[in-house]
Amino acid sequence: MSLPQVTIVGGGMITHDQILPTLYQLQRQGVIGEIAISALKGRFLKELADAPMLKRAFPGQSFRAYPDLGGDLDKAYPDLFREVLAKMPPRNVVVVAVPDQLHFNTILAALKANQHVCTVKPLVLTAKEGEIIEEEAYKRGLVVGIEYHKRFDDRSLLARRRYREGMFGEFRLGTAALLEKWYYRHSNFQNWCTAENSDAFAYVGCHYVDLVHYITGLLPKSVSVYGILDKYPNGREGYLWTDARIIWNNGAVLNVQNALGFPDDAPGTNIQGLTMYCAGKEKGAWLHHDDQYRGIEYCFTEKSGGAGTTVYTEPSTDYFQYVDVGGPGLLPVGYGFRSVEYIVKACLRAGTETKGLTEIEALAKRQAIVKEYDQAGIMATPANSRFNELVMEAGRLSILNGGREVVIEYGPPGKVSFR
Repeated sequence: MSLPQVTIVGGGMITHDQILPTLYQLQRQGVIGEIAISALKGRFLKELADAPMLKRAFPGQSFRAYPDLGGDLDKAYPDLFREVLAKMPPRNVVVVAVPDQLHFNTILAALKANQHVCTVKPLVLTAKEGEIIEEEAYKRGLVVGIEYHKRFDDRSLLARRRYREGMFGEFRLGTAALLEKWYYRHSNFQNWCTAENSDAFAYVGCHYVDLVHYITGLLPKSVSVYGILDKYPNGREGYLWTDARIIWNNGAVLNVQNALGFPDDAPGTNIQGLTMYCAGKEKGAWLHHDDQYRGIEYCFTEKSGGAGTTVYTEPSTDYFQYVDVGGPGLLPVGYGFRSVEYIVKACLRAGTETKGLTEIEALAKRQAIVKEYDQAGIMATPANSRFNELVMEAGRLSILNGGREVVIEYGPPGKVSFR
């Protein structure tokens, strides 16, 4: 019996840094079979195919490219992914790694092609789109997992258990920050992460909103996001500096600052972290995660290569790294790997546990598996993380109106409105 196929839609930075190496490792382990990647232009796929680190880590492994690398590498193929999905056997896996505003149509196309889905965060930018995806996936018995990889950081899992055991009391006040390096402005971000489409909070701030819920179980009640417009090298404008304020349903407040503006010469790939102040019975409690610094300091003789690298660096060992544990190649490790692995295996489980069943029985079993993941709450799904889409919708409404506070109503249906 042939191994499951996986198709990635999108050939950008996250595919190179996290998704493709994770899938290559799963392919190496015999968990999945052929890997295909469909991108807007062949040039993106050529860069992936020639990437030195991927070649070194996974010698002899490759992917099927759409469009073919023998053609015009700069010709755009915006709808080619639909043809690729149509050719896939049913109930395999599609990984969605396209710009935020393209998620809805891409995910819906994958579901209508009867494919399970792993998508980069956020799922979509409005609650209504999230509801449509949830309904379509459940109707077909398809798993949709949203790749909020910080959920699979051991720090997050430990904090979640201890908070829910009552060891921190109740969350009251928090701050979080995630600033990506300046060189992001010179990447493909300048073509899509523009003011009319997205912003720094929607792109990276969603990680910490999701994480506070994941740890505490609380739900956001209102959102205000102030954004500062700045220009990319190509002249387009984006909200490249953002400050968000999220009020939770217990009255707690979280402030989140995000930007594409951390200095390229600073150590590490970004700066990020979370601090939560909590209250127990006549006692305070505190949680602090310094997420960009993992206790390692290096000073090389020269830059290691690649955008944003520095001679002095403080590398993160936890998100995603390659280690040498004996050949061939290198082993990917970290919560970036574990997150994608978890979602892909969740998708494949829906196939292995329905072998020998009738179509009616198999659909019922797959739907039961979907509900199980919804209720467990470890993997983000359209049903158990709807608050994220409401925050995205509220945040976009706020940032486009000078930071006005926007209230969230959970419904059903969920909706947002100015206070």
